[in-house]
Amino acid sequence: MTLLSGSLGAAGEASNAETFFAGADVRAVDYSAALEAPDPLAADPPFHPSYEDRADAADRVFAAVDDTTYEHLVGAWERELAAAGAADADLLHLNHLTPINEAAARVCPDVPVVGHLHGTELLMLRDIEAGPPAGWAHAAEWADRLRRWAQRCERLLVLSPDAVERVPGLLGVEPERVVWAPNGFDPDAFVERPVRGAERAALWRGWLVDDPRGWDESARPGSVGYSAEEVEAAFGGGAPVFCYVGRYTEVKRIPLLIRAHARARELLETPAPLVLLGGYPGEWEGEHPLAVVRETGAEEVFLAGWRGHDDLPAGLNASDVLVLPSVHEQFGQVIVEASACGLPSIAVNAHGPATIVRPGETGWLVPPDDEDAMVEAIVEAASDPERRERLGAAARKDALEHYSWPALVERVARVYDEVRG
Repeated sequence: MTLLSGSLGAAGEASNAETFFAGADVRAVDYSAALEAPDPLAADPPFHPSYEDRADAADRVFAAVDDTTYEHLVGAWERELAAAGAADADLLHLNHLTPINEAAARVCPDVPVVGHLHGTELLMLRDIEAGPPAGWAHAAEWADRLRRWAQRCERLLVLSPDAVERVPGLLGVEPERVVWAPNGFDPDAFVERPVRGAERAALWRGWLVDDPRGWDESARPGSVGYSAEEVEAAFGGGAPVFCYVGRYTEVKRIPLLIRAHARARELLETPAPLVLLGGYPGEWEGEHPLAVVRETGAEEVFLAGWRGHDDLPAGLNASDVLVLPSVHEQFGQVIVEASACGLPSIAVNAHGPATIVRPGETGWLVPPDDEDAMVEAIVEAASDPERRERLGAAARKDALEHYSWPALVERVARVYDEVRG
């Protein structure tokens, strides 16, 4: 296997491809210079566009990229694919639908392609069909390209049974080409090792007081962090800990979660801290979580900041319930990672999470954007430790049987064999 990947930063940084994919035959395309260029997409090699439209981001949204820049992107990937020996490959596994698909069609048209959708391109396509937002001047061309590239794939891997049903109609692909291939977890990393008592309080004190990454002064002037006493009061007495993991984007519905937690806390007699783990510095959409905390006067809501993936098992094992209020989660990677650590989940009954969480057996499912139902679920989870433990044990069993890497690689290998045949 040869892995062709974009890369940012020097060796040793998590965004550096050779560091992140250590052990593989990596051909890295370094975007570092492009990131500093006046027009990152005009650099050589150019920065990669995005399916999300975020102000002042270097990776501007695909639907705003003109034809000249599109050809520049395709040309750069033609060169990289040729240098990586793509024409001699048995198959290409292309992540997302991007100009790399067009480059492959030009450089090695006879090499079969396995495509891989992760949902973000489907969200952009949904927004295009609903009426492109301002600035998406080339939306129609990109919608056509996404469909053309999808139709060229011998197989399209998608993350959920829900996507298996929706993708054929959205992209004009024969249903038999669409294959459910969920994300998985590393069973050596995500292991049930509960952190309790003084050890739990020490972990959260380290993340919230000693290394307060949740406090971004440039985004939230005047923030000073948490005190050791505040953290000890919340986490030192054996109270159940609720944990959110993810970005601070609008579809994640973090403001709803904070408001629901504040209401639930009024109904509970004991603490039930909520930790928000994630939120890349300076990146958020809509109301910032801290603004909602201040507006509601919510207590026991802690912003732990952006952490590396290697830190996640420790954070999950120092928690009791995962909460994911996202309304457009194509899969729900963190749900299976939390399940592997023995945590039940509260998630939304839509898309990927609805196919992972079994309500009443491995967690709770609530309707999208239903704050009252979220309040009820939090109160139930906080009030019944025996139920939490029972649901968490069942969730771990499900994760090991269906989502661990050893089980998943066999499915993907079978798809490769079918395509090569």
